[in-house]
Amino acid sequence: MALRIYNTLSGQKEEFQPIEEGEVKMYVCGPTVYDSSHIGHARCVIVFDMVYRYLKGLGLDVTYARNFTDIDDKIINRAEQLGVSCNAVAEKYIDEFYRDMDALHVKRPDLEPKATEHIDDILSLIETLIEKGKAYAVDGDVYFRVTSFEGYGKLSGRKLEEMEAGARIDVDERKENPFDFALWKAQKPGEPAWESPWGMGRPGWHIECSAMSSRLLGNTIDIHGGGKDLIFPHHENEIAQSEAAFDAPFVKYWMHNGFVNINAEKMSKSLGNTTMIKDVLKQYHPEAVRLFLLSNHYRSPIDYNEQAMKEAAGNLDKLYTLLKRVADEFGNLSLLRLQSYSKKFGEHFKEFCAGMEDDFNSARGTAALFEALRATNRAIDTIEEGDSFENKITIDTHMVDIFKMANILGVLNENPYEYFDAKKEKSGVDATRVEALIQERTDARKSKNFQRADEIRDELTAMGVAIEDGAGGTTWKMME
Repeated sequence: MALRIYNTLSGQKEEFQPIEEGEVKMYVCGPTVYDSSHIGHARCVIVFDMVYRYLKGLGLDVTYARNFTDIDDKIINRAEQLGVSCNAVAEKYIDEFYRDMDALHVKRPDLEPKATEHIDDILSLIETLIEKGKAYAVDGDVYFRVTSFEGYGKLSGRKLEEMEAGARIDVDERKENPFDFALWKAQKPGEPAWESPWGMGRPGWHIECSAMSSRLLGNTIDIHGGGKDLIFPHHENEIAQSEAAFDAPFVKYWMHNGFVNINAEKMSKSLGNTTMIKDVLKQYHPEAVRLFLLSNHYRSPIDYNEQAMKEAAGNLDKLYTLLKRVADEFGNLSLLRLQSYSKKFGEHFKEFCAGMEDDFNSARGTAALFEALRATNRAIDTIEEGDSFENKITIDTHMVDIFKMANILGVLNENPYEYFDAKKEKSGVDATRVEALIQERTDARKSKNFQRADEIRDELTAMGVAIEDGAGGTTWKMME
């Protein structure tokens, strides 16, 4: 089955064929670093982290660029509020972004350009647009002439004449058209600025990505991604200025992820429900966050709420419980992890790939992961009945599949014993007290005092402790 991607530009799924055989060039719009990153940012980053992992897993040579917008009106305003430089604001939130994403097991892209490091590229691109009659300067500002680009609106489906008829925007008499957008902004008092042919100033937002993408990946790239909120005007404007400058298609496949709602409401500052990643990670394991964000197809909206997160956390527990069970029974987790990098795989990984190849359907992919979990548990149950040789091979295959899937989804990065120990420590439950109760329960069962044994189980349950009796004794873990 060939990989198919839903292309926002065409409005349909298309077979993925890289521009250069065996190579993929992918650019994803990164954060404007003026504040902490929220759960919506996490979804975008994790979705394209999954795409990156899968494409590399196919053996493709992927060059992945994700930028930082480190000069912008929002950064300038925050710097004024805090009484610090724009650079100090940007660096603070870049550092925080890295902490959040590293905690979420996000792989670093191959390239992470900052807008302020590409001023020369931005100036060169603007000059090209002016020379071609696609842009014009006025009072130190430079604007893109939207009427000069015939295809304006082709990504968003908006028609310029319809937008003009219904326009409710601030009128700038200096513009030829109210929808002409800024490529370069003249310096205002106290703002950071760079020298340009039009005077001191700074770049507009849209031109930054076009300049960085063309410099690092070429004039035409395979995949450009971001949240649905970027389709218009940001990505629409990127297309206009890039294709006007280079006379070549800008992007072959446009991918956009859906929004994260909070308790069935749109996340927004006006509603006061913006949910920061750092706060989410105080409450939930980072891999549970990944499972949650990948539980829906990336183009669909997803609702962040307590019930959904508890379900994701419980599912993560089930995965680590299986890892612990396999380690207890066979002690070969490290070998199985290594085997997962080979070509050996089974039916569950085939089903997972079928989901991935259908426009990166992670919902179908995670379903395959949990079916492999159930199949492995069933196989181990059979081994306990004595049918060991045949099922041992089956378990190996299932576990290789599980690790292959987990690697693409970005989960199961921890040792299962350390995972459950960390949960115990975080819970604040007195481990010594729990162990004492478990020993008392064991003694009660030996003396056939089942009433007392049941009372102890109930007491442990009330503490949030789940116990499991096995051949090697009773083990415990924290409930979700």
